[in-house]
Amino acid sequence: MSTSPASSTPALVFDYVIVGGGSAGSVLAARLSENASVSVALLEAGGTDESPIVQCPAGLALLPHARDLTWGYETVPQPGLDGRRGYQPRGKVLGGSSSVNAMIYVRGHPSDYDDWANEGNPGWSWSEVLPYFKKAEDNARSSDEFHAQAGPLHVMDLQSPHALNQAFIQAGVDAGFRANTDFNGPWQEGFGLYQVTQRAGERMSVAKAYVRPHLERANLKVFTRCQARRIRIESHRAVGVEVVHQGLALDIQARREVLLCAGAFGSPQLLMLSGVGPGTHLQDLGVNVLHDLPGVGAHLHDHIDAVQVMEAPQRTDLFGLSLPGAWRLWQGWQQWRRERRGMLTTNFAESGAFIRSRHEESRPDLQLHFVIAQLVDHGRQTIWGHGYSCHVCVLRPQSRGQVRLASPDPSAAPLIDPAFLSDPDDVQRLVRGFKIMREVLEQPALAREGGRESARSSWAQTDRQIEGFIRQHADTVYHPVGSCRMGSGPMDVVDAQLRVHGLDGLRVVDASIMPRIVGGNTNAPVVMIAEKAADLIRRA
Repeated sequence: MSTSPASSTPALVFDYVIVGGGSAGSVLAARLSENASVSVALLEAGGTDESPIVQCPAGLALLPHARDLTWGYETVPQPGLDGRRGYQPRGKVLGGSSSVNAMIYVRGHPSDYDDWANEGNPGWSWSEVLPYFKKAEDNARSSDEFHAQAGPLHVMDLQSPHALNQAFIQAGVDAGFRANTDFNGPWQEGFGLYQVTQRAGERMSVAKAYVRPHLERANLKVFTRCQARRIRIESHRAVGVEVVHQGLALDIQARREVLLCAGAFGSPQLLMLSGVGPGTHLQDLGVNVLHDLPGVGAHLHDHIDAVQVMEAPQRTDLFGLSLPGAWRLWQGWQQWRRERRGMLTTNFAESGAFIRSRHEESRPDLQLHFVIAQLVDHGRQTIWGHGYSCHVCVLRPQSRGQVRLASPDPSAAPLIDPAFLSDPDDVQRLVRGFKIMREVLEQPALAREGGRESARSSWAQTDRQIEGFIRQHADTVYHPVGSCRMGSGPMDVVDAQLRVHGLDGLRVVDASIMPRIVGGNTNAPVVMIAEKAADLIRRA
């Protein structure tokens, strides 16, 4: 990994300083450094991404226990979840969450982006963002109206999907839904296999796609183990970033712009640490208020998700803990090491669906993820035996929370409050979704596999009981957004060019700028946002 230690660079001055080496930051680093006349610094708090846990797709099963690769955040106690703290594992490694996620490539529903534009964000309609999705994409399947094959990010069908996925898809059809071979094609609705960001049997993180091929560029410097502490602001202009790099305090200066790409938690946190945010909150913590911007940290929301676990002890071909399962896993590991093929190329959530909870819905409001293993508590709990699981999440939740500082200490985790299930509409949709999911899993195509609903949820039969189960067990499906919202209102943080309102030389480029969450997984949209941002920056 190319890094720049302080000893070799007395004057750390660059044209662009990018804070966060995740999905958005990786795209910006690659695209901006295409111009050899500008210099670019990419700052990542975590380490490099060489770990086999990152590179092997099935390694994601170990990530809940790999504390050096994620931030391991928790929410504040959630009243809507019976007072539980939710799990928030954001990537702390080059590539960010694209190095630790389930690799699902989904763009969302076209109407999501039209909504952004209609809410006062010109340039962000579906017809205007689709070219940036295509610019990023190298799809092994096709190049057509919806897809391209010339971009850096390799997208493909799973090499070795488990046969049980077809039973799940057929169960969806039997329950009255359509099959869908491309969730990013002419329509989103239906049951089908997910495409994934992989290549040649390995995870294709955004860093691997965009940064690693260009590490030798003389105008691109990548700093790992580099924790940003504060954006330095002078006369309402961002002029640099104060960091700790491998134990040394440094001031990295930006001639043109500071680009904040630290995610839905990190970006508002760093703004507030820098004196930019809700003035009263900052004053209460003793932070000097440089720019009172009340929307910083507001509007946080996320896909709330519930899981139904099915026990199938006879299906030792599924991932699980048993002696036959251990033997298969060992064989799979050897095959992956030799050939980069086989069962360890799985992303576990191999298939899924986009469906409507009611016929009158204008677009899918629920998403399913079908998992070829028993999944309890994000994989943090070990379950003996074999089985499969299914997630259901609400695609456009109405609940809104916030991110706040716990203290002025940059090393302290922020206070994360998604306010899960604070809006009754989210509760009602999730209850309807759970009932639909159960109905699908009971269809003959899956029932003949011998699966039995775990006692963890089988007791919940009435709507009230299902709601009780949801409040006891629901949690994030890892898609926080909205905490530096794009728009022109008094509670918005960035404009349609992603420039922070009231400040020069500072943009936010990541999931935090989404005015509303998209109807699907969020990694592909973040890549699109960064591709578009690179053009906006170059035209400035």
